[in-house]
Amino acid sequence: MNMSGPSLRISPPSWSLFKFPPDSAPPALPPPPDQHTFASPFTIPADLYNDLLAPAWPITIATVYAITVFSVNASNRRAGNKPWAISKTRLFYAFVIAHNVFLAIYSAVTCAAMVRALRHTWSGASSENGLVGAVDTLCKMHGPRGLGDAATYNSSTNLWEIKNRLIHLGTDGSPDATDVGRLWNEGLAFWGWFFYLSKFYEVLDTFIILAKGKRSSTLQTYHHAGAMLCMWAGIRFMSPPIWMFVLVNSGIHALMYTYYTISALRFRVPQTVKRTLTTMQIAQFVAGVSFAAAHLFISYTVPVATPYTMLKTVSSTASAVSSVASSAISQAAVVTATANVGAFLKKLAYRAAGEEGLAENVRNSQGEVFGPEAERVVETIRRETRYRNEYREIPCIDTTGQSFAIWLNIIYLLPLTALFVRFFIRSYTRRTSASAKHPTQRHAISKAGKDAVHGVDREIESLGKSAEDGLASVAEKAKSMDRKHIREEVERIRRELRDTSNATIHQTRSSYKESKDAVASFNRKVAKSLEEAQVNGSASVERAREAASDLASKGQDIPERLQKKLEEALADAQDDAHGAEVRVKQEVEETGNGIREKVMEELKESGKQRETKSENEEQPNGGVVKEEEDEDKENNKPVGLSTTNPNDLDDSYADILKKPDA
Repeated sequence: MNMSGPSLRISPPSWSLFKFPPDSAPPALPPPPDQHTFASPFTIPADLYNDLLAPAWPITIATVYAITVFSVNASNRRAGNKPWAISKTRLFYAFVIAHNVFLAIYSAVTCAAMVRALRHTWSGASSENGLVGAVDTLCKMHGPRGLGDAATYNSSTNLWEIKNRLIHLGTDGSPDATDVGRLWNEGLAFWGWFFYLSKFYEVLDTFIILAKGKRSSTLQTYHHAGAMLCMWAGIRFMSPPIWMFVLVNSGIHALMYTYYTISALRFRVPQTVKRTLTTMQIAQFVAGVSFAAAHLFISYTVPVATPYTMLKTVSSTASAVSSVASSAISQAAVVTATANVGAFLKKLAYRAAGEEGLAENVRNSQGEVFGPEAERVVETIRRETRYRNEYREIPCIDTTGQSFAIWLNIIYLLPLTALFVRFFIRSYTRRTSASAKHPTQRHAISKAGKDAVHGVDREIESLGKSAEDGLASVAEKAKSMDRKHIREEVERIRRELRDTSNATIHQTRSSYKESKDAVASFNRKVAKSLEEAQVNGSASVERAREAASDLASKGQDIPERLQKKLEEALADAQDDAHGAEVRVKQEVEETGNGIREKVMEELKESGKQRETKSENEEQPNGGVVKEEEDEDKENNKPVGLSTTNPNDLDDSYADILKKPDA
């Protein structure tokens, strides 16, 4: 407790603020409704306001964005960084112009809104409360303006509270939406929320760069992904430093998108402008991480109305008095016991002068009534509560959520800051050494700053390219594993089909062999029948018998036309051979046709199975069947059936096909 006045203190942050995940309370407060001012142009529903601040939004979008950029960068590089077809269209060109103009105007308006908010809340270091008043302005974002008048959230009781007893919260226990003079209601709630959403839209910058076949810089990718997360945490947990991010970043973006617009319109812009913008961005990182971190170590004192109780003694005259004798005795006793001589003489003097009222009010050295009057006085004690201002120390940060937002910002910006400081020191030391050509301090600081910016850019780009190569390598390995898995599956299917095919081929070959055996048996029966006929009187019948015997010995089927000739020759034979002719004809029809139908059905069925199994897959062991089928097709034979084409007979059989002699 400090009774003397407001003061500032730097101390380590409380361990109670270190918590992950942070407390979800309190929810973000939506902007003041129905205000229709520049601070809050229109009302945003409270449910929508907090639904879009759910952590899944920034985490998912930032992750997908970063992975996509690294992947496309690697893909563009493999393709020789050639522009995409869409980037050469007029529609794409118009979109680029509109996109840059929109973001330039929007960023400028947001920056102006935050300047206005700061102007309406800033008390300045020269105010009544000096530096402490300025710190209070930036640390506390809710409630009315004034040191000690802010509304803060008490994590112990999970309630909003105000130190000043003359200021009250809203009806729902939250800070009153009509309070003015603090950053949240003065514009940060409205414009900060939309600035957070704009970080998702800004990824189209990267799409434009990639579509042109160029490489999106790692610094840009890092900035976009990190900004999504930091803006989300700052607005969701209403963290005090977030106002600076909105103000500075929107201002730099207004300049940056103006530069992009001019460049897109094909106006020549000096390269110095681009380098200056890059320098401003990195300077923003360095200043931002320092400013945000300072909030964790700052505490200060504020006046707090403290109640205290006063005890007040009230005297009253008694309704009854003692007798004169008793008074005299009491008077003597009281004078002897308590009153001093001077007070007693004074009382007697007033009485002698006739001033009885004055005499009754004379008191002894202890402030007590003495003498006869003491018998008529009754004293009572009253309790009275009064307030006085006492200065109490409060931290700049109140909740674990506010602390988390700051630490996330530090984690995001610290690598860039560390790189900048490292390169700056290295360059500054080199330029101020004894061998330096320009050892002046001012020149050395300026050049060291530029060298540091370039060093950070090179370092980040090198890390980014390594990440892209690593991601591409992982993707290639994943594809290779996929291809290996596919090959294994194909090989497994091939083995299954091969086993099935082999079984089918074996069955087909067996059927084919059986069919040949059946045809040979048929031919033997025909030859036997002809021998039994014992037809010797006709030269044509003899020749037919010789031809049939020859064909049967070769395992060949008898052509249909040849069978007809045989039948005609047998019909012209001697009458005593009529019975043999009938038997031959019956056996030809019954045995031959039955065998043919059976063989054809079996071969057709096996052919269908082979076609089904080999339709989408090769049959390494099926070449024999395939070759036999092709050979049969070339000879115009039914597939798998060994039948001789009459047109292919030797000349020795040609005369058999002619009409036999009479």
